Amino acid sequence: MAFWTSKNKKAEQERGIPDERAQDSGMTRTRPVPGIADHLAGETGTFISSLQPYLPHDLIGGSLPHIPGAEDEAVWNAASQACGTERVTFCYSIDENRVWYLACPSSALASNPDSWCPLAAALPGNSEYWDKETVYLYENEGLASALRWDPETGRMQVFLGAARTILPRIQSMDANFVTVNPDVADVVPWRNRALRTEKLSRAAARVLLLAGLAVNFIAISVLGVQYVITNVVHRDLSAVRQATVKASQDLMFNAFSAMQSDAVKHMVQIQELLDALLKIDGTLTKYEVKGSKANWEALVPKAFQQGVGPVRGQVVEGVEDGSRVRIRGTR
Repeated sequence: MAFWTSKNKKAEQERGIPDERAQDSGMTRTRPVPGIADHLAGETGTFISSLQPYLPHDLIGGSLPHIPGAEDEAVWNAASQACGTERVTFCYSIDENRVWYLACPSSALASNPDSWCPLAAALPGNSEYWDKETVYLYENEGLASALRWDPETGRMQVFLGAARTILPRIQSMDANFVTVNPDVADVVPWRNRALRTEKLSRAAARVLLLAGLAVNFIAISVLGVQYVITNVVHRDLSAVRQATVKASQDLMFNAFSAMQSDAVKHMVQIQELLDALLKIDGTLTKYEVKGSKANWEALVPKAFQQGVGPVRGQVVEGVEDGSRVRIRGTR
């Protein structure tokens, strides 16, 4: 439910339109609901939404310039300085670029921890606020408090004391008076910075724990699936084994073929030629290999121009060195 401003209230009353909160069976009002931090911390089950109205004995109030995003820090700092302690509880509203707040020391709520201050509903922008010319009153257990704005300075003033002394003093002022009804007003819960920080810490710890459990569960699941695949699934590796053996044999055969050479054969043939030429006083002058054949030339005595033994060829030139001829052969 949205908060109602004073202009909305006056306009509807002038038109004769009843307040929505007063329709049907009695009045309705907003209640606190668990936030994201409560859900993350897992504390929605212990969240208390039914707060009891209570007026602290050490209540203070004031206003600050509105800095978006820094409302809690600004109000906590101002309330800490005003109360003389960092352990403060506060609530605030935002209206006309200012932050309007009420605060008290946390120890003032020792006997009423699950409570709220109905006077907070009269802060500008909240459900019971009409205008700054109105004085808002609330009385609880013999203690009374009033909220008003100074007509000259516009500063918010909070009066707190025994009902028998505060009420006559307030009623002597020349102003309109409105008594805040906690059964109708929207609940404005207290805020506590230290408790909020601790709740966020618990939420972060719980999120990290759940994230760690999730990661471990996924890792265990992957290992389990891998184990099942390794031990249950049977692979037919015969075709792979045959292909591997064939590739190995082909590689060995190619390597053996690459290492084969005719050099030894030609060395033997050259040695045979040299041995035969030595017997007839001949000289090997050329040995050339072309493909699978070898061509050779030699100088032999003229008497052995037809060759002898493995040295058989044809004369290709005339007499050389006076008594020898050149012959050529093929092997």
